[in-house]
Amino acid sequence: MQRIALLLFLATTTLFSQSQTELSYYLPQDVTYNSTIPTPQSIIGHNVGEWHITHDKLVQYMYALAESSNRITIENRGKTFEDRPLLLLTITAPQNHKNINTIQQAHINATETDTANAENRPIVVYQGFSIHGNEPSGSNAALLAAYYLAAAQGTKINELLNNTVILFDPSLNPDGLQRFAYWANTNRSMNLNADPNDREYSEIWPGGRTNHYWFDMNRDWLPVQLPESRARIKTYHSWLPNILTDHHEMGTNSSFFFQPGIPSRTHPLTPKLNQELTKGIATYHAKALDKIGSLYYSEESFDDFYYGKGSTFPDINGGIGILFEQASSRGHIQESDNGILTFPFTIKNQFTATLSTLAAANGMRKEILDYQHNFFKNARKEAAKEGKNAIVFGDEKDAAKTYHLAEILKRHHISFHDIKSDFSENGKNYKKGYSYVVPKNQKNTRLINAMFEKRTTFKDSLFYDISAWTFPLAFNVDYTETTTANAGNIVKDLTHKQGGVTVKSDYAYLIEWNEYYAPKFLNEVLKKGLRAKVSMKSFNANGKAYDYGTLMIPAKNQDMTPSEIYTFLNTIAKKSHLTVDAVTTGLNDGIDLGSNNFRTLELPKVAILVGDGITSYDAGEIWHLLDTRYDIIATKLDTKNFRRADLSRYTTIIMVNSYAGLDDDNTKKIKTWIQNGGTLVAYKNALRWINSKKLMTIDFKKSKRVAKNISFEQRSNYNGAQVIGGAIFETQLDRSHPINFGYKNEKLPIFRNSTLFIKADKNSYNNPIQYTKAPLLSGYISKQNLDSISSTVPLKIGNLGRGNIIAFTDNTNFRGFWYGTNRLLMNAIFFREEM
Repeated sequence: MQRIALLLFLATTTLFSQSQTELSYYLPQDVTYNSTIPTPQSIIGHNVGEWHITHDKLVQYMYALAESSNRITIENRGKTFEDRPLLLLTITAPQNHKNINTIQQAHINATETDTANAENRPIVVYQGFSIHGNEPSGSNAALLAAYYLAAAQGTKINELLNNTVILFDPSLNPDGLQRFAYWANTNRSMNLNADPNDREYSEIWPGGRTNHYWFDMNRDWLPVQLPESRARIKTYHSWLPNILTDHHEMGTNSSFFFQPGIPSRTHPLTPKLNQELTKGIATYHAKALDKIGSLYYSEESFDDFYYGKGSTFPDINGGIGILFEQASSRGHIQESDNGILTFPFTIKNQFTATLSTLAAANGMRKEILDYQHNFFKNARKEAAKEGKNAIVFGDEKDAAKTYHLAEILKRHHISFHDIKSDFSENGKNYKKGYSYVVPKNQKNTRLINAMFEKRTTFKDSLFYDISAWTFPLAFNVDYTETTTANAGNIVKDLTHKQGGVTVKSDYAYLIEWNEYYAPKFLNEVLKKGLRAKVSMKSFNANGKAYDYGTLMIPAKNQDMTPSEIYTFLNTIAKKSHLTVDAVTTGLNDGIDLGSNNFRTLELPKVAILVGDGITSYDAGEIWHLLDTRYDIIATKLDTKNFRRADLSRYTTIIMVNSYAGLDDDNTKKIKTWIQNGGTLVAYKNALRWINSKKLMTIDFKKSKRVAKNISFEQRSNYNGAQVIGGAIFETQLDRSHPINFGYKNEKLPIFRNSTLFIKADKNSYNNPIQYTKAPLLSGYISKQNLDSISSTVPLKIGNLGRGNIIAFTDNTNFRGFWYGTNRLLMNAIFFREEM
């Protein structure tokens, strides 16, 4: 009997799912459809929702629509790391297309003048889908939405298209979408299986959420470090859309969420009217979802605080960002607390919200256009009050790092100037070519405030994402309030510093370690087989002061002639944007070039532990850093293959945040490798594993917390307030320690989002980096945790046999834009034997 019931259930489920994939299941029936416009099935070979759309088929269909419809133009804005196109469809009435440049210019002009007429101007809506590749209902709904906008006929659609310019981004994460579609489709049964234990609903590591380098791209709208982000940010600033939608998925047992989020968790720089308009738009979503009988909620979770998310980025740029979160089937059909959840149903909800957004844009067009106009009008008034106030930032020893911060400003249409000449302010030196001045009196003054502010007081103690992202702290550049009196020419063409060798030498060359790309240079030198040494002390040569960590390359007794060495160093110095100083004598003021205080360096051979039990974000950020910035080959060593891997191939193994660690046999293997001279660089929870396996003793500082006067209802918020979601703290450096080579300041801002607190060693020389007594620079931390972090250390170094362990409590390479602490990892890799 049970078998019969099961077969009946499966048959019914299969038929039910198949009936849901017909176009009639999704499309509104209050319009007619142009038969000359190709349906999705006619191009991709299957109904929407029957299979997960692969990115190549998605691209194929979007081009087919653009060819068949005069409502659509299409452009390829670039490519992903895996060479997939980054498409944008512009969808509007044919007459608008004929005047699209005029419409675009009028739209931008309305943000730059004190008067603007919204009566006849189209509203601009950016609709983006599935920035997380394993949240695919968005991109699959994009098939339907694009078809509807191309094929629907009648007065209703004509009015919508006349009044709206739609910037349509069918896949915000092509690489991740392709990865997940492959997984879901290759594990799909012909008789759909709703059992959540089925392999279909449990992706293998790292899953399809992220891009090629395992980045969460929905955190990159403000830092703009990835090619996908750069393409869409260029589009964003060229249009300044009024509404931007961001279609996501959440847990299978949820329903459907649309913004606003929790009101108390809105960033203070976001105008109140923004949230009121968001609530107005929400009524359109509710009405549409009511019509199809879908459950939903709003204002009970998520937030509008971090401006690096797609749904929040518009809020500081005069637009309205809207997050949609759909309960995920994670495949084709799955049991849930709300009944059987089918993939077509998730698509239908996303499609419904896509159309309700456009209905809201049309219905609230003038109101929202006026809001954007007034946002920038008020911003200009605030900017005018700033007068000649400005921010200067830079690093007199590191032009490349300064360049990359300026590069972000440029991508966000923030104007900045070179400086007229070197000057000092507030005890910091600002050098021409290494520093820039940002006037506060400009259009994007609010965005400047959002990027440069330090905030330590908050209305709420819970954050969906990080609570601090102060860019000059992230880049570890000097910065201060100044005036435009120091400003030179506006920077139109931002370029790297020109590198090279000063002159040819037959004796030796010196290279300061301060420049960001010095590790790239050193790696090329060592790969070439040249001998290179690092200075353990500071000294003076040729009238110039050289700091700890200065590199020295002899011109003689090498496998290349002095002339060949000069040519080679000149070439790679230009690529690394740094200066190589030629010297003609080894006699210095301080240590001489033949001193034992110059230590010979070896070519690092690096492996990154990846796979089950490892946090893919952190591993991907290191892979990206080594591969794309420093041209260092790193082996991705999967945990499932660790047992049979030959570890003697590697000088350094990096273990990022790990929640599983290695079994006893593999622990013994890595211990032996360390004892034989290897270096293990570990991060975050990997430290608990190291301590538990007695590879190194780590004295964690424990805090006792007792909840008093906290109700059952309040317990979640109480516990959440003890989380360090992401804040910035001040540390004191011992610059003579090799882990800190290349830092010119005694203080270093460090990002952290863990509650791992390590007690300082009783011997001060074992504490090369230590939190100050009052370390909070920016972001939220509870008073109890702030007391706990005071004077602790974020780094522990220990020896084991001939090797060592270098352990960090937090990620020093956070999200690819934390340039200021990238050097710590590079020092651990190149100077490991000196620690």
